[in-house]
Amino acid sequence: MNSKVKKTSEITIKVGLDENNMPIAMDWAASDNPAGKTPQAVKGMLLSLFSERQKETLKIDLWTKDMQVQEMDRFVYQTLRGMADTYFKATQNKEMANALQQFVFYFGQQTNIIPKQEDVK
Repeated sequence: MNSKVKKTSEITIKVGLDENNMPIAMDWAASDNPAGKTPQAVKGMLLSLFSERQKETLKIDLWTKDMQVQEMDRFVYQTLRGMADTYFKATQNKEMANALQQFVFYFGQQTNIIPKQEDVK
């Protein structure tokens, strides 16, 4: 397999801070985003990078002061769903991906993102 870099893309994240260094505004942009290069406002981000050298995850988790608890619940729910899908695509480990999806379903019900089984009639 040829692993020579053919193209690069730049992703930028800007975080506006208040006087206490708390995030109050965030936006991101990517040089090859099909939706355009205009920065898009966001309320939260979870960035995880796996260090090739250290074999450890480097993380940045930020959210703005005005992000509501219900928005954080939905954000985490959708992130966990995506992680389960990504894990399966990367490993083909159906058993563990299904176990993670079961937790995602539980999380969704407990945070009222999805209706609880007894609520569905």
